[in-house]
Parts: sequence; structure tokens; C-alpha cells
Amino acid sequence: MKKVAFYTLGCKLNYSETSTIGRIFQERGFEKVEFTDTPDIYVINTCSVTDNADKKCRKIVKEAQKHSPNAFITIVGCYAQLKPKEISEIPGVDAVLGAAEKFQLVDILETFEKKGKAEVYASPISEANTFHNSYSFGDRTRTFLKVQDGCDYSCSFCTIPLARGSSRSDSIANVVKSANEIAESGVKEIVLTGVNTGDFGLQDGQRVESFYELVQELDKVESIERFRISSIEPNLLKDEIIQFVSQSQRFMPHFHVPLQSGSNKILKLMRRRYQRELYADRVATIKALMPHCCIGVDVIVGFPGETEEDFLETYNFINGLDVSYLHVFPYSERENTLAPDMPGKVSIKDRNRRADMLRILSEKKKRHFYEQNIGCEFTVLFEDDVKDGVMEGWTENYVRVAAKYDPVLVNETKHVRLTGLDANGLMDAEETYQEILKH
Repeated sequence: MKKVAFYTLGCKLNYSETSTIGRIFQERGFEKVEFTDTPDIYVINTCSVTDNADKKCRKIVKEAQKHSPNAFITIVGCYAQLKPKEISEIPGVDAVLGAAEKFQLVDILETFEKKGKAEVYASPISEANTFHNSYSFGDRTRTFLKVQDGCDYSCSFCTIPLARGSSRSDSIANVVKSANEIAESGVKEIVLTGVNTGDFGLQDGQRVESFYELVQELDKVESIERFRISSIEPNLLKDEIIQFVSQSQRFMPHFHVPLQSGSNKILKLMRRRYQRELYADRVATIKALMPHCCIGVDVIVGFPGETEEDFLETYNFINGLDVSYLHVFPYSERENTLAPDMPGKVSIKDRNRRADMLRILSEKKKRHFYEQNIGCEFTVLFEDDVKDGVMEGWTENYVRVAAKYDPVLVNETKHVRLTGLDANGLMDAEETYQEILKH
């Protein structure tokens, strides 16, 4: 029995796909092992959102060779689709598979015999037009369930349409079936993932269903306690979705809504499909219906043409929003996108300085959000990650709670009252009948 190990770079969507590919291997008689357990085969699922992700891929290949020098190393994912030839020339790489091929890699590679030269199987992205059901399993308490793939948007900084193809979705019936399968394993929380999740409903280029309809049907899956929406574009986050989540017992009060810039000038250059006024309206609507709702924000700084005044406009706009945390990305040039040829290039130094400023603001926002929840009662789902005798869990509205490790609590929900922040910025809590969770 050959041993296979996996490593995933990038987003929740990649994690769901890696887990699914792993199950394909196991169904074919391979043994899934840890990265350091001298596997016969490595499968590295890559991201290519930033240059840093590309560099990480090269580093993981080197680490794989250290642990198992004779292993067959396969690269899949977005980087593999965008730059298959470049990856094939990395020392140690034996095979590169593109977006249309990655789910067939066991059939394509069969024996996994090293041939001295990397094999490349990467069709044009137009051939990646099939939706492959995927969800993570057995890796953590929460499961990432892919409901949508690809993107029809053409943001001037983004390579995702080139790496994943056009927008396509699973059917509502299949998603509900997957949710029930996941529930049978004992998982209590599902995170819905996709490249452009709110664009759910396209099948064979035709819009046959909607994300709102999906949410309504999943809310009826009684065997799952919690659903989260991983990320949704502000122009696709309709009032009806916000209102439904506010009344749902299963969809958590937590939205992650990409902003990218608080300057309408920069949003236009980015070819985003909204202006900052719409974003502010989405935040206001959420908070009016769910005052304790957690709202995460993606921001890119240092985009070509972004002056210091533009950046400060973004900073002040976010500072005035009732949001909970930020994911901040210094702009990174990507080949075959429009942005690198735009005037007004921002220096790396200024990109990093602006990113640091927003990360500090994020910490302030997060702390303020946590403090607003002190004294409130929530339900915490505890995970199995334990460090220094402390385990962690998440409230419905994504407040991270610390508790003294108790194996009975793993994958269990407990009603608690949040009592205050600890030295690590995590929330202390006590059960509502006064049993102290953390000592």
C-alpha cells in the first residue's frame, strides 16, 4: 500500500478540494499519512493569489524532499494552472496537473513512477467547465463545503478566472445531500465556500438557482447545527439574505465581505462592481438586524494609482465602519492582469507601511468588537486544537473563546457567558450555570 501526504496552500476552497482528492486516493487503496511520515507520494495544492504563495510552493517542495527524498511530487491548484511549465522546472517536481485534471490525477498518473522529467497535464482553462463536489472531512471540527467554483468577474488585479475558469455551481439538491453526509460523520458546523459564493446558481452557463434559495434549503437540514457563509461580494449580499440569516437558527451572524478599497476612484480602477456607499449600506443593514454580528473585511493596499490621500480615504472609511476584523493584502503584481500596466506604481515600502497601518486598525476593531460582547451569552463550539492545556472554540458570531482542555468538550457546544479578554486576546467565559470553563 503506497502512502500519500497532502499539503494545502491558500483558501478554504483549496482545503475542501485537497480533502476530496485525499478521499479519492484512499478509495483506490492508498494510505493517507502525515507530511513527515516518509510518504511515497506528495500532492501539493497551490494558491497563486500573491507572489508569496508561489514562493511557498517552492519551499514546500524542498521540505518534501527532505522528509522523503524518493517521493513522487505532484503539484495541483491555481499556480499549477497558471504556470505549469515554470513549476515543472522546479527540482524534485514529477507532475503538474491543471484545473481540469486535478480530480483525475490518480487515473492520469496511475503508477506514480518517477520519469526523470516532470509530466505536465494542464488543459486550457476553458476546459475547466465541470463542477466537482468537494468538502473537507476529518481535518477539523468544521467542514468547508464547496458550493461554487470559478468567476465571471474581471477585477483588474485578479488571476482567479484564469486559474479556475468561469463561474459554475453545484445544484441545491447535491449541496443538501453533501450536508447530510457531513452530518452523519458528526460534524456540527459547515462553512460554505466558493470563488464567488454569492454567484451560486450557474449550471452550464445558465442561471437556474440562486444563493438565497440555497440558504433557505440548507436551513432545513436539521442535522447540522451551524452554517457559515465564508465570503460574499457586497453587490451579491442582498437584503433578503441578510434578513434570512438574522432570523435563522442555523446560519450564524457572521459575514466576510470583501471591500478591497474605501476609495471609489480605486474601486473603479480595480473594476469592482460597487462603490463604497453600497458597502457602507450593507454593513449598516447587517448591524441594524444583528447588532452582535461579526463582519470581516478584505482590503488591498498599494494598488497602482493609490495616492497617500486615497489610502487615507480607505483608512478613515474603514475606521468609521462597524466592522470586526480585516484581512489586509499589499498589492501584488500578477501576470496577465490589467493592473501591472496601470500608472502610479506604489513602492513596496509604502505598500507594506499602509498594510501595517491597517493591520493595527484591525486589531483595534477586533478588540472593540470582543469588548462589545462581554457579558453576553452565546453558544461555543469547541475545537480539538489544544495548546498549553487550553482549547478554543467559536461563538455564533465568531468570537474566539478559550477554555481549560477537557476532552469531553471537543466538538461540543456549550452555552456560556463571555466574561472578559485574556492576555492573548481570547475571550474568557463561564457556563451560564456558573461552572468556570477556564481556570
